[in-house]
Amino acid sequence: MLKGIHPFLTPDLLRSMAEMGHGDTLVLADANFPAAALAASSAGTRPVLRLAGLAADAVLEAVLTLLPIDDFIEAPIRCMAVVDAAPDAPPPEAVAAFTAILASRGLPAPAPLDRFAFYAEAARAFAIVQTGERRLYGNLILTKGVIRP
Repeated sequence: MLKGIHPFLTPDLLRSMAEMGHGDTLVLADANFPAAALAASSAGTRPVLRLAGLAADAVLEAVLTLLPIDDFIEAPIRCMAVVDAAPDAPPPEAVAAFTAILASRGLPAPAPLDRFAFYAEAARAFAIVQTGERRLYGNLILTKGVIRP
């Protein structure tokens, strides 16, 4: 145990976040996400870190205690768009929870990405964190920013 480190941040997750550079991405995935297949499909296997007992929004809160979010790009946080959603449909419950957490930290709401575009981005991510999230569409891609002097 370390002082000041959120208890959901495992040694492997801490190492991955520390090794990431500006512009690298981290996926927070729900329990249904094809994490292993996407991680293995890219050039060089990406790590899949499992936090099976935790909801994705709880993991997001923990990750945001240490990971700076990119403020140089238009959409540093992306979620999977709902397939065949009506234009006026409310966001999925998990996305609404993500949005509230992000807003509480002054961060933008996640920008929706088509399902297959999301998968393609996830396959290129630095790491995928597969949570125990059971709510549908509980997936985010976070782009790491910089810590200014």
